[in-house]
Amino acid sequence: MIGWLFTIQALSEDSPMTTTSVFVPASGSTAVFLSRKRKNHIPVYVLNAASLKGFLSKQPTFAQAQIKAAGYEAAPEKALLITDEKGGVFCLLAGVGKAIGIYDLAGAADLASRTLSAKVLEETGFFLNFVNKPAAGDINRAYIGWGLAGYSFSHYKPKPPAKAALVWGKDADRAHVLSIVESIATVRNLINAPSNDMGPDELETAARAIAGEFKAKISTIHDQALLDKNFPLIYAVGQASPRRPRLIDLRWGDAKHPKVTLVGKGVCFDTGGLDIKPSSAMRYMKKDMGGAAHALALARLIMAHNLPVRLRVLIPAVENAVGGAAFRPGDIIRSRKGLSVENTNTDAEGRLVLADALAYASEDKPELIFDFATLTGSARAALGPDIPALFSNNDKIADAIKKAAFACGDPVWAMPLWQPYRKHIESSISDLINSAGLPGDLIYSALFLETFVESGIDWAHFDIFAWEHSGRPGRPQGGADTGLLATFIYLQARYA
Repeated sequence: MIGWLFTIQALSEDSPMTTTSVFVPASGSTAVFLSRKRKNHIPVYVLNAASLKGFLSKQPTFAQAQIKAAGYEAAPEKALLITDEKGGVFCLLAGVGKAIGIYDLAGAADLASRTLSAKVLEETGFFLNFVNKPAAGDINRAYIGWGLAGYSFSHYKPKPPAKAALVWGKDADRAHVLSIVESIATVRNLINAPSNDMGPDELETAARAIAGEFKAKISTIHDQALLDKNFPLIYAVGQASPRRPRLIDLRWGDAKHPKVTLVGKGVCFDTGGLDIKPSSAMRYMKKDMGGAAHALALARLIMAHNLPVRLRVLIPAVENAVGGAAFRPGDIIRSRKGLSVENTNTDAEGRLVLADALAYASEDKPELIFDFATLTGSARAALGPDIPALFSNNDKIADAIKKAAFACGDPVWAMPLWQPYRKHIESSISDLINSAGLPGDLIYSALFLETFVESGIDWAHFDIFAWEHSGRPGRPQGGADTGLLATFIYLQARYA
């Protein structure tokens, strides 16, 4: 078992990080939040375009000259480092919007980390000064943005880069800030880990670590037991891999509270099976367990904030491998629900494992089911990498999630469960097919999944990309969270 899964990065200097939920490498971890000042103190002025003129008039001449020369406009996520007359750092400017966005301070943290030497960073504590009176939530979002800029996945490098550290202000909600930053780090680290170090075994280990932190119960149905206990689709997808398939089942909360179930696609690597992917499409398939990463991270937020729900997390964890035991195009497999599915494409495996998990989730009759999956390329074609496609059988829930999403800067977009398209997933020799092979697969796959959710249960499906290709401050290249905060804020508003 890989040891780095068992250590949390010390995000806060005063936090005794002895639990195991963030999955950050141990070597060279540094704090990005401080409870006390260091040798050097550098102010970070948080301001927007409207307050820039007034701020400028109160600054020394050398600072005014640098701000004007740079053409600095205090736009969101834009930062400027000001030096004093001796060449030292005088202050850091952090531009924000009218309301502070979750990534607005990431630009300032990133600039400081890239510009200053490791020695200076190790001796320096930055502290926030809000030029405008912060609105409700602005202070916490400022700290979260700084924390997200401190993320790096550096286990496979000899030494992680030094990061700018921020001194806690008295008005920051430390527990809330850390829970958000750590949960997003959980998503990123689980996705960034290469598949040789993140298979079904290791994904189960990650789930058990989170369960242990919050005293949740966890169990697994492993390998042949999947057939014995009637999960034939999960078993079929994972049967060719020596890394045996399983269904992970985490439970937490008071049995008297409303039942909320999260389902995450845990395909730890997807070759496409016998309908094998081309090499370009296989390159990033370590991220095909991004749905599971999101479900676990959302569970972590729910438990950390002690939402009054009876939480359940179901993760079908498999590897879709090529081998003599692989399921084939044309195979017909009877699902847990009893419906027969003709497999028309072994690369449409995610909806198969989710089908059994959703049917199982429905048997418990929860009030709400959310599923997360890196499911279709057509969702990316429709909405690009940053915006998950949201499908729901309840328009009011979809509207509320979308409203929460845009309020917190974590957009999602509702797409139609267009029932006339069901004809595209019908088969002449079985109840369903898993892939229509036509444009619009995001809708066909959502309709396929809806079939396995029992009538009367509110359900939402998130077709996510879970990857950042280019890299931006606070959002480095690699595993990415999309829809995580939106769904948490919705659940918090509904149940808190």
